[in-house]
Amino acid sequence: MDLQPLLIHPIGIIRTPFADRCDAPRQPGQSAAAATGKIILEEGKNFEQAVEDLSGFDKIWLIYQFDRNAHWKPKVLPPRGDRIKRGVFATRSPHRPNPIGLSLVTLLEVDGRNIFVDDVDILDKTPLFDIKPYLPYAEAFPDAKCGWLDETMDRESRQEPWQFIMTEIATAQFAWLQQEFGIDLFTIAERVLGSDPFPHPSRRIFKEKDGEFMMAIKSWRINYTIAEHTITIVKVKSGYSADALKAKNEIIHQGPVHEAFHAMYQ
Repeated sequence: MDLQPLLIHPIGIIRTPFADRCDAPRQPGQSAAAATGKIILEEGKNFEQAVEDLSGFDKIWLIYQFDRNAHWKPKVLPPRGDRIKRGVFATRSPHRPNPIGLSLVTLLEVDGRNIFVDDVDILDKTPLFDIKPYLPYAEAFPDAKCGWLDETMDRESRQEPWQFIMTEIATAQFAWLQQEFGIDLFTIAERVLGSDPFPHPSRRIFKEKDGEFMMAIKSWRINYTIAEHTITIVKVKSGYSADALKAKNEIIHQGPVHEAFHAMYQ
């Protein structure tokens, strides 16, 4: 086949609360936190006319670029289901031959070149390629088969939900980070661990030598134990040593917060 490359240009960017991959939900509408986004269309392209009549739709499709992926993978390990690699075309993985994403979001408001949406699962400052209205009469098939996910969803529906317990120190640490710096680690931990708390490469979950489990959330670490169907969160730790923080390296993530955390808890 003599397939010719296609050159496309972004029509704008998508602003969202999700700066890091671990913050973003796996699918639209799956975030426990506020997930409102703003689309800013490029000026000087007559996009103000292009969005006329869009405000009457409840849902819209966003077609965008997975601009933070350098390579694609023919088989990927989905974060949901058995630890079996699946063909990338049978998943929603961002590691695709052409880094193109598709998300269905809720349309809130159209204001000139600014479009406000809800239920986003997209990283901040993502380049946008196109917008299409969602048509429920043509696109909603609730009884359609979901391949390998059918068995996974059936098994999950019959599983007892994970129960969470926190030690006194973990409770204090979560509250301190939330109140002092607006960092809500527990919401992310509950979402990820509630799906599957066991070691998994795509979730950065590991088993330590003392038998505890450790999950990495950006530059933070959460230690927990598992007993039957209960997860006990033992403590929160900084991902940086005191020596690393003293070095004042520019790549330190949330450096001042980690310094304050060390002074308070480590």
